[in-house]
Amino acid sequence: MELIGGQAVVEGVMMISPKKVAISVRNEKGKIVSKVEERESLFRTLRKVFFVRGIFALVEMLRLGVKALSWSSNQQLKKEEQISSGGMAITMLISFALGIGLFVALPLWVAGLITEHSFWFNLLEGILRMLIFLAYVLIIAQMNDVKRLFEYHGAEHMAVHCYEAKKPLEVEHVRRFSTIHPRCGTAFIFLVFLVSLIIFSFIWSEHWWLRFGLRLALIPLVAGIAYELLRLGSKYHDRLWFRWLLLPGLWFQKITTQEPDRKQIEVALTSLKKVL
Repeated sequence: MELIGGQAVVEGVMMISPKKVAISVRNEKGKIVSKVEERESLFRTLRKVFFVRGIFALVEMLRLGVKALSWSSNQQLKKEEQISSGGMAITMLISFALGIGLFVALPLWVAGLITEHSFWFNLLEGILRMLIFLAYVLIIAQMNDVKRLFEYHGAEHMAVHCYEAKKPLEVEHVRRFSTIHPRCGTAFIFLVFLVSLIIFSFIWSEHWWLRFGLRLALIPLVAGIAYELLRLGSKYHDRLWFRWLLLPGLWFQKITTQEPDRKQIEVALTSLKKVL
């Protein structure tokens, strides 16, 4: 059985198999439209290399995510209103810069105001990073567009569960499954926080700019370790140690995934069938 992953996009779902990427959305006319592409062979090869695959999986998901969001957004707009790939890239770069400021620079700065003891500084910084992220998601979850995105996220998980259980890929079967999935990107984010808390505890400098730079430089290492833990956790999720490791991410999915309606499940199933 092929390992299938995915992502919610604007009014739709992107599904990813080892060889293909499929995006299906419901456009402004209510019709389901789809796009299928082959995955680049370089990424397919690198995804087999232990540890390195986590770094390149993150890079590829960012690349695919930007393309998918751009394409899915344009399906909801008239031709003259559509966003160019350049415009979407600029938007994502700005978002990335804001993310670095919010989740790296801000907790680093606040922790420095409170303590300069290396142990307590690193512990406080890690906790602040988690709290800021939690507050951020809780705030955006109140927006109607984000609620729709979280419903499609739930539909994606339910469809993947149905496929992995080898049940018929039909709406009534999909509805029996949970919106929570152990291989979700939300669980990955929490593992990134946990791994970064441990690794950054060994990093110390009296200079703020050096602390900041080292954290950015160590992101690939953190991502690689977190990815391998996620794969182990999803493979051995029935074992107590891994269950506890994934538990915070699974809890958090109760915010980032919502129960979808029938039409949203239909879109997720269309994307899944296209990628298969």
